[in-house]
Amino acid sequence: MRNAKVAVPALVLLALAACTSTGSPGPSDTSSTGTSTASSQPSTTLSSPGSPTGPAQSRPTEVPPPQTSAAPLPGGSTEVPDGRVDGATLPDTYKREAWASADGRTVQVVGLAGGCKTASAEVTAQSADQVQITLVTTYHPPAGGGVCTEELRDVPLNVVLDAPLGDRRIVLESREQTG
Repeated sequence: MRNAKVAVPALVLLALAACTSTGSPGPSDTSSTGTSTASSQPSTTLSSPGSPTGPAQSRPTEVPPPQTSAAPLPGGSTEVPDGRVDGATLPDTYKREAWASADGRTVQVVGLAGGCKTASAEVTAQSADQVQITLVTTYHPPAGGGVCTEELRDVPLNVVLDAPLGDRRIVLESREQTG
């Protein structure tokens, strides 16, 4: 009987662990176009005994719209050398990687999304020697006081430049906001 008491919680933890997964994006991820990418699933909140919806019912919370992977880069991709990607101000959770399309006008970077957070990227400045790209994580609070999962996934994001990247340096920055 003592073994059964240990086995049941272990099985519950194993089932919960199987529900979470992480992927590693890269320049070859495919799906629809856009700068906002990732995938999320709706979450639910269990109500407590005595709540208006009853003890065993759940009510869905609003979560951000699902995101899809960034479109493949036109004409294939080339990784931008590490020496030309500056992510010194990025938190450690972000990757300091970038890929350029064959014509150099589209750049793919990696943002973070998951739970109630979506990712996007924007070109915030361009000059003859560098391109500044801001990785934006937007938090969408769940309706009705629901909860969000805590996981974050790497998400490929495409941005379009005014001119080909060429030998310019990429400066990556991040910003968090509430949607």
